[in-house]
Amino acid sequence: MRYFTEEHEYVDVVGDEATVGITEYAADLLGGIADLDLPEEGDDFIIGDSVGGIEGEESELPLVAPLSGSVFQVNDGVLEDPEIIIESPEDRGWLFKMTDFDSSELDDMMTEDEYLKMVENL
Repeated sequence: MRYFTEEHEYVDVVGDEATVGITEYAADLLGGIADLDLPEEGDDFIIGDSVGGIEGEESELPLVAPLSGSVFQVNDGVLEDPEIIIESPEDRGWLFKMTDFDSSELDDMMTEDEYLKMVENL
């Protein structure tokens, strides 16, 4: 299932893995990628921790841990070609994957419909 945060991140949960990326709305605001700072594999975070950031051509987006857990994989594809984030933010442009996360924290996230309503009001 896919969950969304107020920081314009999505979390796809499949089994005990959570894939984290930014939404199409956030990618559109960035315009293009000037600099990318992602967490490293093995990093542990508590929900709300700063995990990096994306400096775009038109704006900046701080990345915040959407869940408490451990990073076990970073998308090497976006490190090699950051524009993938702009071209395909909610598919090939995912940022990192987490495990050992607290699934109860998902209860505080938005569904896609709730997220889209939030974006409409911005």
